[in-house]
Amino acid sequence: MARALTEGELVALARRGDGDAYASLVRAHSDIAFRTAMLITQDAAEAEEAAQDAFVKAWRALGRFRDGEPLRPWLLTIVANEARNRKRSAGRRQALALRLIPHADTDSAEAAVLAGETRATLLAALGRLRDDDRLVLGCRYLLELSEAETAAALGVRKGTVKSRTSRALERLRGEVTP
Repeated sequence: MARALTEGELVALARRGDGDAYASLVRAHSDIAFRTAMLITQDAAEAEEAAQDAFVKAWRALGRFRDGEPLRPWLLTIVANEARNRKRSAGRRQALALRLIPHADTDSAEAAVLAGETRATLLAALGRLRDDDRLVLGCRYLLELSEAETAAALGVRKGTVKSRTSRALERLRGEVTP
């Protein structure tokens, strides 16, 4: 049985024009790309198109990708830029979709109702935050990106992610607590 190729090997093959290798990379990162775009556009159709366009742009830009670096932050930077461009040009604003938050396993109907209410309250509070607050919290907690990955995806320094996260959490607390 053949061993699975590493991400670095897939990138090297894709750089040489191997479409199947690039398709494997797309499959591996499509969910996080969509969720990142969704945080920014707040529209499922726009997010899907932004992610797809970002994958096309990434394919064309693979020659500029630095060997040895992780692909995900580089790719998410492209996704975030494409999503911001789409949002700017479309001018749409909608509430975050429930599919951004992984659904917790619940033991009872009561727990499921409470989890749904909590999720709805949190999403409504997130929707009332400024874009930069919502993006940093979405990247850190909904997408579970590291500070470094969040910094790369948002195009800011790691220290900026720390300070924005702290301030955004404080504003979110103010939105959630009466």
